[in-house]
Amino acid sequence: MTSTLIAIAAIFFLVAADQITKLLISSNFEVGESLHIIDGLLDFTYVQNRGAAFGMFANQRWIFLIGTVIMLAAIIIFWARGFISHFTGTIAAVLIIAGGVGNMIDRIMLGYVVDFIDISPLFNFAVFNVADCCVCVGAAFLAIFIFFFMDEKKLGKKEKASESKQQHE
Repeated sequence: MTSTLIAIAAIFFLVAADQITKLLISSNFEVGESLHIIDGLLDFTYVQNRGAAFGMFANQRWIFLIGTVIMLAAIIIFWARGFISHFTGTIAAVLIIAGGVGNMIDRIMLGYVVDFIDISPLFNFAVFNVADCCVCVGAAFLAIFIFFFMDEKKLGKKEKASESKQQHE
């Protein structure tokens, strides 16, 4: 129970961090305005993203909202049913939920997502935000969970089932 409360608190903290940083950028920058943070590495550039990564599927807000709701529901159901019990799975769930909610708030309230983290001085990459970072890092943790820890959980259930079956025979 304590770990669930910590996970929920982390989700709220990450969503708040995402929304506060987006508010700071959108309140202090004009669209397209940049500020050099680390020369040649990091800029803050205010972008209104009406699509997915790199602006793909622009103005398809409802597709993103429906997809996000389905993804969030699936993660919450898997988590609630105990399929995500290892800490890597919990970290993945927390990060993906927080990122999904952060960007969903923007899509509902604004009709677009506020992006501002710009590493294109060093890499030719899309401008992104805190929620995007959460989703990407969460996806990496999810892959680690699936490849290294999820099979362990399934194996444990199979062993228990076969032990139970042998006891009944």
